[in-house]
Order: sequence, then C-alpha cells, then structure tokens
Amino acid sequence: QVQLVESGGGLVQTGGSLRLSCAASGRTFSSLGMGWFRQAPGKEREFVSAITRSGSSTYNADSVKGRITISRDNAKNTVYLQMDSLKPDDTAVYYCAAGSRCYDGSRSCPVASTYDYWGQGTQVTVSS
Repeated sequence: QVQLVESGGGLVQTGGSLRLSCAASGRTFSSLGMGWFRQAPGKEREFVSAITRSGSSTYNADSVKGRITISRDNAKNTVYLQMDSLKPDDTAVYYCAAGSRCYDGSRSCPVASTYDYWGQGTQVTVSS
C-alpha cells in the first residue's frame, strides 16, 4: 500500500502561483510514477501532469503547458507541482496519484487508470 498526502492548495488571485506537494509513504518512492489530476465542480477528473519513475520524462496537459512544472525529490519521497500564471479555470480539487506503470517510454502516464493509489486531494481556488 501507498499513502499519499497532498498539501499546498489554497486561494490565490489570477496570475498568482502555488506549489503543491504530495508526500508518499509505504513503498519505495523511486519505483512509482507520479501524476497530478484535477476535478472541478460538475466536471470529470482530468489529467494535469505526470513524471515517470526515473524523473527523466514529464507529461503536461495542453491546458497547463508553459504554466506548470512537475518535479520529484526521491530523497524526500515527494512530488511537486509548481503552478504559475493561474487562471480561474484552474480552480479544482487537485489529486496526487502513484503507480508503477508510468515509466520512461510508457504512453499511459496521462491516463487515470494507470495509477493504483490516490491522495485525498487539495483545493485550489483562483479568484478573478
């Protein structure tokens, strides 16, 4: 089992920045690909960003390209999502996910079913 705890969400104005963190425990972190997904009220959960087990490859949704950066620190068992130039459309609950099937060369990192473990989510609200 893997436990994931997100933090760093909050209320920010349009154009502001937030850095989300997701701390993992229960399994060797370096064996896990990590993803971020979000779900806005009344909408389906959507892919935001992912990083492979090695950290060599990252994937970003078109809606956030150029505005977000995903990174991982295997020594701290933590993945980060740096979000800049935030827009009201970014308002959502952001979920961290972990799974062993997101690795270099895999095309499944943006797919929610790739991940076996999910955090509880952290709310991000961007005011206009």
